[in-house]
Amino acid sequence: MRLTTKGRYAVAAMADIAVHFAGAPVALSEVAERQGISLAYLEQLFRKLKSADLVKSSRGVAGGYQLFSAPSDIRIADIVSAVDEQIKTTACEAGSSLGCQGTTSRCLTHDLWDELGRHIDIFLNSVNLEDIIEKRVLGMAAVNTPTRMEKTLMGAIE
Repeated sequence: MRLTTKGRYAVAAMADIAVHFAGAPVALSEVAERQGISLAYLEQLFRKLKSADLVKSSRGVAGGYQLFSAPSDIRIADIVSAVDEQIKTTACEAGSSLGCQGTTSRCLTHDLWDELGRHIDIFLNSVNLEDIIEKRVLGMAAVNTPTRMEKTLMGAIE
């Protein structure tokens, strides 16, 4: 399971625009330079983000992109989904008669990975661009953090 560059770059670029928007559209060339992302790749991603109504563009000398909605209204899950990113945690296809092992049975750890996928989905739906730019993401996953005893035991196992 892995989030590819499409999703990561789209989120980084959207956060960059949220931070650097000062009443005028932000040029993608500036975003590309600040984030170290190819301009051509960003252009491809932003066509998809625009189609999903996450950004709007303006042409001309002072043209560029701005967010379609307030940063607090743009969920990270929406950005990732807009660029056709799918975070798969199982080898199974939803609704398929084939299981993880290419037969009708599922692998022994299927439920673990399926549940992980649900947690990722819940997390990405609970975080918005404003959370990122205001640095409120750190610690959001601390709901079920291990106790000191569990950390000690995990350290002994590793």
